[in-house]
Amino acid sequence: MSSNYKFRNKENLHFVTFSVIRWIDVFTRRLYKDILVDSIKFCIANKGLEVYAWVIMSNHVHMIIGTRDKPLHDILRDMKRHTSKTLIKAINENTLESRREWMLWFFEREGKLNPNNEQYQFWQQGNHPIELYSNDVMDQKLDYVHNNPVTAGWVDEPEHYLYSSARDYADGKGLIDIVLL
Repeated sequence: MSSNYKFRNKENLHFVTFSVIRWIDVFTRRLYKDILVDSIKFCIANKGLEVYAWVIMSNHVHMIIGTRDKPLHDILRDMKRHTSKTLIKAINENTLESRREWMLWFFEREGKLNPNNEQYQFWQQGNHPIELYSNDVMDQKLDYVHNNPVTAGWVDEPEHYLYSSARDYADGKGLIDIVLL
């Protein structure tokens, strides 16, 4: 991983992105998005994760995060490890999943290419953290996170997308308890 993509100053917030291997559109089903939401909530409640903005797209996640406790790298590593196993299990057990064999084949194939894996690889390596060193950068990333579903053509307004913190910023209540910027 490039040295440009590291959590440097733990006092500052970071914009992170993590993506499914091969950009596979896993998060087209609510079941899978809900697993990820539950994991984020767990990390907030038990690991000291602070979430300021988030969005789950079909094959990747964007977040603005911080922490006062554990290093962010450790929190995201644990969350990605847990969600990887839980999501693969959910896909494997979902008899209604029309893409089950195809997705599992890709996850297993990618897993064999990386000796750090037990069997499967779900997430791409890294989180590509970007330190939010100014209010302008913070505002730009916040707009980017919330406008992703609009850009994708899924909704007309950011706050209409359920799997995002845009509702919280529009005086509504989202799925995850966040800290407003």
